[in-house]
Amino acid sequence: MKKIIISLLFLLSVVPLKMLAQVNIIDEVIWVVGDESILRSEVEQERIRAQYEGTPIQGDPYCVIPEQIAIQKLFLHQAVLDSVVVNETSVTGEVERRLNYYISQIGSKDKVEEYFKMNISELREKLRDMVHDQQTIQQMQQKLVGDMKSTPADVRRFFKQLPTDSVPTVPAEVELQIISFEPPVPIDETNRIKERLRDFTERINSGTSDFSVLARLYSEDTESAKRGGELGFMGRGQLVPEFSAAAFNLLDTKKVSRIVLTEFGYHIIQLIEKRGDRINCRHILLKPRVSLDEKMKAIHVLDSLSNQIRAGKMTFEQAVLSFSQDKNSAMNAGLMLNSKSNTSKFEYQDLPAEVGKVVYGMNVGEISKPFTMINASTNKEVVAIVKVKSKIENHKANLTDDYQMLKMYYEGRKKQEFLNNWIVKKQKETYISIDPRWKDCKFQYPGWIKK
Repeated sequence: MKKIIISLLFLLSVVPLKMLAQVNIIDEVIWVVGDESILRSEVEQERIRAQYEGTPIQGDPYCVIPEQIAIQKLFLHQAVLDSVVVNETSVTGEVERRLNYYISQIGSKDKVEEYFKMNISELREKLRDMVHDQQTIQQMQQKLVGDMKSTPADVRRFFKQLPTDSVPTVPAEVELQIISFEPPVPIDETNRIKERLRDFTERINSGTSDFSVLARLYSEDTESAKRGGELGFMGRGQLVPEFSAAAFNLLDTKKVSRIVLTEFGYHIIQLIEKRGDRINCRHILLKPRVSLDEKMKAIHVLDSLSNQIRAGKMTFEQAVLSFSQDKNSAMNAGLMLNSKSNTSKFEYQDLPAEVGKVVYGMNVGEISKPFTMINASTNKEVVAIVKVKSKIENHKANLTDDYQMLKMYYEGRKKQEFLNNWIVKKQKETYISIDPRWKDCKFQYPGWIKK
């Protein structure tokens, strides 16, 4: 259907706000905040992105999204005044991460282009602008509230003034120590994997097979396999050292690397493109399989070890130093660390699924029987035992046990209150013009519509 531009006057008279998405116009300015315009296309793109990423929107998206964009404009304007500068490397890395995510979820670059109705280069530029703005806003907000601290007296006063029904509930948490052991891979299995990768290399170099096709069919990196093995642009620090060294040494886009061993398995790599200190390549990953016999031997070893600990012949901490191969906890007495909270405490839903099932009914000081699990860092199967170091049941927060959590809760509320007041103040100081179709919207900050 041929696109036409409908006059704003006609739109104002006949088009309800909720029908905007169905009107076939090229674009139009719907809000003006200071010197910045908000286009209808911006709102529609944000609605599509939120819908795809599963981001909930509380209320009418054609009211909520323009207000969110307008708030962003206020912070971006202040960032210009305060000379806030973001790290471009961080922006580029986040853009590539999102692009790779879209490709992995939608299935291919072509499908991504069809979904977003623009080519990858255009989408990359759109994402770059969006990520650049997001990181600028985060830095600006941090600059506004970064000096806000609290004293123990502030936290105590805040807690005493909280109504009983407003006191946060602290979910059950556990601290765990772990010993994990990776059963050895038989030499004949390693040779089988290498021979298969050498066969792939010969087929690719001779032109009889395409790297991306083989990656889709055989690579055990399931996410990149969906994209023909493509990883997207990454810097050296984003790749494990062995992989990074081999990939960045590649010069010919038609040739294949030597076989590379990393903690994830065995790879072959093909260069796609280099851009300065970043590289885009594709790879095929094959993982050697541990035999059932070796797995049973490992279970027997850990079962014997746990019995010695229970008998008092050694402590769990001593056993960790002597036997554990979990590099994330071996030098920390086996204590598991929660990357989500940067503490040693886990809510049950934050534990690896296999660990959560084992420890749910255990008591403090109890040691589990050996079990198998997938190491989240390497995606390899390991055999493990765990000990419950501490356990806190679900409870209402109190100052004795939960001071740090209450401190964060208090400071978070104070910072949000400050930012809310800042937005209200900036609304009064900033020129704002809104299309009349938005006059009936229920905004979080009513000051957009001047009286």
